[in-house]
Amino acid sequence: MRKKKDAMNETRRTSDEAPLKEVIDRWLKAYRLDSKMKEMDIIKAWPEMMGTAVAHRTRELTIKHQTLYLKMDSAVMRDELAHGKQVIIERINQKAGFQMINDVWFG
Repeated sequence: MRKKKDAMNETRRTSDEAPLKEVIDRWLKAYRLDSKMKEMDIIKAWPEMMGTAVAHRTRELTIKHQTLYLKMDSAVMRDELAHGKQVIIERINQKAGFQMINDVWFG
């Protein structure tokens, strides 16, 4: 019976141990990878946020210095999206949970 108790005590956390999620979050922030991970999440969610028609016509999607850079293969779609820049900015920032972008450029 004594061995079981000792084994159970070994698996318990001590007060100086942090949950794995906390450790990973701190590590990502320390190496400034947290924003890069969020950018990747946004790029992956582009079809969900903008719809399949826009996603199929998007050739390139990057985020640099709080600016979303889009390359579209349809001039008509590019013009339509240019008129709705504010909607794109709001959707992305809402999905990110913070102000990730403040401008959109089309190429």
